[in-house]
Amino acid sequence: MSGFRQQFRELLRHRSVLIGAIIIAGLIGLSIYAVIAIPYNEAISLWRGEGGVWDDSPRNAQPVWVNLFSSEKLPETIVLDTKNGTAKKTVSSSGDINTIILSMPFYYNYDGFPDEITLFFNAKFKQVRPAASISWLAPDGREIALGERSLSADNRYNISQDQQLIAALGSRTAETGLFANPTSGGTSVQKGSYEMVIKGMTFEKSSDIDARLVVYGKVKGVAGTDDHRRDLSVALLWGAPVAMAFGLLGAVGSTVVTLFIAAVGVWYGGLVDSVIQRLTELNAILPGLPILILIATFYSRSIVVILLVVVLLGIFSLGIKVYRSIFLQVKSLPYIEAARAYGASDMRIILLYMIPKVLPVLIPQLVLLIPSMVFLEASLAFLGLGDPILPTWGKVLNDAFQSGALYKGYYNTVVLPSILLILTGLGFAMLGYGLDRIFNPRLRAE
Repeated sequence: MSGFRQQFRELLRHRSVLIGAIIIAGLIGLSIYAVIAIPYNEAISLWRGEGGVWDDSPRNAQPVWVNLFSSEKLPETIVLDTKNGTAKKTVSSSGDINTIILSMPFYYNYDGFPDEITLFFNAKFKQVRPAASISWLAPDGREIALGERSLSADNRYNISQDQQLIAALGSRTAETGLFANPTSGGTSVQKGSYEMVIKGMTFEKSSDIDARLVVYGKVKGVAGTDDHRRDLSVALLWGAPVAMAFGLLGAVGSTVVTLFIAAVGVWYGGLVDSVIQRLTELNAILPGLPILILIATFYSRSIVVILLVVVLLGIFSLGIKVYRSIFLQVKSLPYIEAARAYGASDMRIILLYMIPKVLPVLIPQLVLLIPSMVFLEASLAFLGLGDPILPTWGKVLNDAFQSGALYKGYYNTVVLPSILLILTGLGFAMLGYGLDRIFNPRLRAE
């Protein structure tokens, strides 16, 4: 107990250990929060965008906190829906004909133009389709007709891509023309109260019309969105438990087995030790990353399969030779001879006498190996060979690369996952370096 307390006090004296421990504790807390706040099935569903869950999210939006550091207030997404009461709905009937007025007023107080505008219709009818005419009311009293439409059950009207409307607005994009201040020549936003009015008509008693207006902003959430409208916070949060689990399991699995094999080879010696050394030398010349790429390309990209292959390739690593040199010294120690004299079994000597002697050397190396495993998983995902289901940091980087996000100025899709990867490597490196100075007698003497 006194030895443990002394080592703990030694840990507290190293700033690198404290900083690394704080970073790792933060990543562990982030992992726990991700698993609790967004269960696995929900995270997979959100990342796949099932059921149009991201229909109301802007594309390639920046984080909402960007507005705190910007001189211009970038717009946030505005959603008005007759089903949830954020838009007004008035129905008047005359026989089988129903006149439905949908009013969607909102106040726009942002300095930038919206990213796009979309209107979603949901019409109920049996045989005869409802009809609707759409108009736009600006703060200065102008009324802009957006046309008439015959509605299907689920109808999506992308106002921003309406070529007739764009031509009517002077070849300006719809989101610019509808929100532009006419006195500025269309270069600035006209702030104030806007309203979209939909005059619908149904021709059957049971028919009905609902609508949802989405004025897409340019900021969204704490991490922004990607090219598929997905909230990046899902992948950034769930990337933490995936990275920590992959790194920890990969490092522990390969290191512990490697340590055990090295101890067995030294204890039994002879043919056993010779076979282990030849397998180690053979494995040392095998290209690990190309093998993983081949397996991910032709067999499976499941993260479980990749993890198993990583562990198998790491078992007969060159670390066996390092541990072997240490075990050769341990094997000749007097207490090993004493254990053999009183009849201790081979496995008892290996597991209870030899391996514990090497653990102080193993722990720092194990901690330093974890970030390399994390970077390996991220590298495979960045190459498009990661698990296609899981949202991970490497997958975010891969999607950003595929969509050219960096060249288009969407830096959050690259910077945020990169920062988390750097923090992971920094935290484990600082902790491992500090532990190595504490447990390694030669470094401790310095």
